[in-house]
Amino acid sequence: MSDLTSLVIGTIALRPYVFLFFAVYLLAGTRDLGVGRALAFTGWAWGVAFLAEFSSTRSGVPFGLYHYTEATRGQELFLANVPVMDSLSFTFLAYASFSLARLLLARSQGVSVVLVSGLLMMLLDVVIDPLAVRGDRWFLGRIFSYPEGGVYFGVPLSNFLGWAIVGWVIVGGFGGVARLTTGAPSRTVGARRRGPVLGAALYYGVLIFNLAVTWWIGEPMLLAVGTLLHAAAAALLLSFLPRTRMGLTDDTTTSHPLPASSAGFAGAALGGGIGRGAKSPSEVR
Repeated sequence: MSDLTSLVIGTIALRPYVFLFFAVYLLAGTRDLGVGRALAFTGWAWGVAFLAEFSSTRSGVPFGLYHYTEATRGQELFLANVPVMDSLSFTFLAYASFSLARLLLARSQGVSVVLVSGLLMMLLDVVIDPLAVRGDRWFLGRIFSYPEGGVYFGVPLSNFLGWAIVGWVIVGGFGGVARLTTGAPSRTVGARRRGPVLGAALYYGVLIFNLAVTWWIGEPMLLAVGTLLHAAAAALLLSFLPRTRMGLTDDTTTSHPLPASSAGFAGAALGGGIGRGAKSPSEVR
């Protein structure tokens, strides 16, 4: 067995729950976006996340300065000083946030979708990161640390701003990347698209998993704060964000062509990651 194969197997064996979430993401993403665009999202999200982590472990931008212990080097895949598993996690966290944003906003694209996606991703990290720095108390292990600690359960506030920024870049830039990697922008994508419902369920699956582990390691204050923050955010979103027929508008539940013309990557970013669909019959009337 080659060293690379051993490292791949070790990576999965060390973090099986991560790859379970990743598998759900692949299922949800291909059903929602189509295979090509799901692969584009995966590559783009992973690349952005790796660069953000590589930078943060050296300069502190954008997450704040932290260091991986590299205690598992030789047991799992690393790229430079960053575990591949960690950057890969951003793909399903970003997609889950993107899905929930589309579901709540009842639209598939736009500045509001980008903005809400990043904020939802940051809210996930409000639970994830404080739990991760306590990884020596559960099956994650102690994989990283903030040398100067942080005011929020050992996590610096800059970390949460960094997560929002990374979420905005991933979702905002996705449309441009998809056009560059999947070909003709006027081609109809995904004749059997199922929408973002499974992706939104993944969001709460990740949240419940992390809250459950928080309870298991005996952190009642962290559990209470995380639960209250998400409950308050859910109430706020459900109260103030527009919804259509208590679900999605036509352009998020049916297949639709991408725009025949494009303003390029910047236009795609402002478009919120998904191409604007053709008008539904009801809109034409």
